[in-house]
Amino acid sequence: MTIEELLKDKAIKSKEKTEIISKWILEKSLPVDELIAFAESQKDSAMATCIEALEYATKEHPEIANENVLNFVTDTLTSKVPRIKWESAKVIGNIAHLFNTRLKTPIAHLLINTAHEGTVVRWSAAFALGEILKLRTEYNKDLLPAIEGIIKKEEKKSIQKIYNDALKALKK
Repeated sequence: MTIEELLKDKAIKSKEKTEIISKWILEKSLPVDELIAFAESQKDSAMATCIEALEYATKEHPEIANENVLNFVTDTLTSKVPRIKWESAKVIGNIAHLFNTRLKTPIAHLLINTAHEGTVVRWSAAFALGEILKLRTEYNKDLLPAIEGIIKKEEKKSIQKIYNDALKALKK
């Protein structure tokens, strides 16, 4: 079965499709570059499912991510579609430690997403930025004051907690 056939199959639920694609990635029967090439040509819902599958896979095995994955999810952070934004942010949170010298553009896009009206988009941006902050890179010089400002503006306690947990991890 191809990705396209899987995504068109109405008998398979959305979450199951995501899990199947993720399994293919982890088993290496679907190279990540092939998934990205497919996703780039798809409509928003199919693209979001592909990115969510990447998120599942990189949560378990971040090392499957290559530079193409980083570039793809960095670009998709600017999508108008909230689900694409939040899934991309979660992938970046999962893989940031592998690319700790290539995070300038992802950070810029994530910071923009911290002001999004969607709670899940802001939560996912907080997750990714928190993971980046914990890496203790040169980016923290600018990222730390930015996050402190975001915490003051953020109304959701659950999102503030993500940032505060990252700040606490820095003090250890």
